[in-house]
Amino acid sequence: MNEENTLGGQQGDLGNGTFLNPILGGNYADPSIIRVGEDYYMVHTSYQYVPGLIIWHSRDLVNWEPIGTALEHLNGNVWAPEFVYHNQTFYIYFPADRTNWVTKADNPKGPWSKPINLNTSHIDPGHVVGPDNKRYMHLSGGNMVQLADDGLSVVGEVRHVHEPWKYPDEWEVEAFSPEGPKLTFHNDYYYLTVAVGGTAGPPTSHMVVTSRSRTPWGPWEHSPFNPIIKTNSKDEKWWSQGHGTLIDTPDGDWWMVFHAYENRLHTVGRQTLLLPIEWTEDGWFKIPDGVTAEQTLTKPKGEIVKHGFPIVDHFEGEEIGLHWQWFGEPDRSRFSVGEGALTIQGKESDEVASPLLYMAAHRSYEVEVDVSVEGEALARFMLYYDPTSYFGLSVSKEGVQHFRTFKKYTVKSYKGQAIKLLIKNIDNIVSFYYKETEGDWVKYDKVIDCSGFHHNTFGGFLSLRIGIDTIGQGKAKFKHFQYRIL
Repeated sequence: MNEENTLGGQQGDLGNGTFLNPILGGNYADPSIIRVGEDYYMVHTSYQYVPGLIIWHSRDLVNWEPIGTALEHLNGNVWAPEFVYHNQTFYIYFPADRTNWVTKADNPKGPWSKPINLNTSHIDPGHVVGPDNKRYMHLSGGNMVQLADDGLSVVGEVRHVHEPWKYPDEWEVEAFSPEGPKLTFHNDYYYLTVAVGGTAGPPTSHMVVTSRSRTPWGPWEHSPFNPIIKTNSKDEKWWSQGHGTLIDTPDGDWWMVFHAYENRLHTVGRQTLLLPIEWTEDGWFKIPDGVTAEQTLTKPKGEIVKHGFPIVDHFEGEEIGLHWQWFGEPDRSRFSVGEGALTIQGKESDEVASPLLYMAAHRSYEVEVDVSVEGEALARFMLYYDPTSYFGLSVSKEGVQHFRTFKKYTVKSYKGQAIKLLIKNIDNIVSFYYKETEGDWVKYDKVIDCSGFHHNTFGGFLSLRIGIDTIGQGKAKFKHFQYRIL
C-alpha cells in the first residue's frame, strides 16, 4: 500500500486552519465519540458489514485514522453503538437483532472481547454514571436500565424515564422515533441528547434535541433551543441532520458530531459532520448563531493524524486492508492477497453476489481495476447496495459483459490475458468502460441512473459501495485498484 495515497478527498481539513463538512465521507452514520486525554475515538453503525465497528482515532476532531475493528465476525445487524471509556476500560454497547450487546477492550485498537448479549429490548444504548456511582444505559423511546458495576449485564427491569421534546405537528418529518440517547454530565446537570423525527424520509425529518436533569432518571427540563440541529429546507446542502453526540476538547471547547445525507445524494449514505457548541449563561448548549454545517469553519486545535482510507491498493501486503468489508459473514478462504494481486476463488453455482466492498464517499468519482480470469470464472466489478440490488461489469474468457440484478447484456470480446475495467459515477449517472492492455478505453453501451439505490427505496440504511467478486468454476486476479475523485 502506498502511504501517500490515503483518501485526502474524504478529508474535511482544508490545510489552512479551517475545515469543511463532512469530516468523514461515506456511510458513517450514528457517530459515537469519546476523548481520552488528547486522543479522540469514534465508532459508527456497521449494519451487516464484516469486519464491523471500525475504530477511528483523531487528535483534532477533523482528521481521522482507522486503527482497528471491534467485530471480526457477523454479530447480527449492528446499529447505533455507544463508545465508552470507564475505569481504564473501553466498551462498545450496540443493538443488533432485537437486543443489545457489549464488547470491551483494554486498548481501542483491540483485541476486543466476544460480544455479550445484555438481553434487553429497545435500541441505541447510551451509557451514563449516576450520582449514586451506579452505571445506567439509556435506550430508545425514553427508557433506561441499570447496568452491573462491570458493565457486562443489566440489573433489574427496563423502565420509562423520559418524554422527549416533541416538534410541532405541522413539521414534515418521517416519524417521532425518539432514539440515539447520548448523556453528557456538565456543570452538575445530566444532558440527555436524542434524535427525533426519523432518520430518512423527507429532507427535514431528522433533528437533535436535548433535555437536562440533576439525575439520569429525571425529572427532565427541555431545552429552549430545541431543536439544536435540524434541516429546515430541502434547499440546504445537508439533509436529515441528527443523532448528535457532544464532545469537549482538552482546552475546554465543545463540539457535536452528528450525521446527515448530502442534498440528493442518499446513495452515499449518512455522513459524519462536526459543528461547534457554545454554552449559554443559564446552562444550555446550542449551535452558535449563524453557524451551519455547510460553512467553512475554524478547525479545532490538535495534532493531525493520517486521514481516511487508501484510494489506491496494489495488494502488496499479506492481509486485506481495513478499507475492505463484506456484507454478511464471508467465506474468507475464497479471498487471498499476495504478489501484487487479490485472488478470489469462484463461488460455484451461486449467482448471488457476495463481493468484497469499498466505501464510495463522493458525489462524483471513478474507480478502476485490472482483471484476469482463470478457468470458467466470471469476475465481477460492481456497485452494490445489497444482495438483491447491484450492477456492473463482468469478465470471462469470452469477453466483457454489463449485468444488472435482473438482466445480462451483450458480451464484448477482448484480446490478451487481462483487461482494465472502469466505473464512472457522476452525480448518480453511472457509465462503464473497458480497456485492453494495448488500446484505448471503450465505453460500454449502457448507462444507469442509480439515484434510487438508497434507503428510501430499498430500506436498510445502506449505501452504494464498490464491489469485486468472482463466481463460477475458476478464479480471478484483481490488481491496481484505484479510486479517483472527480
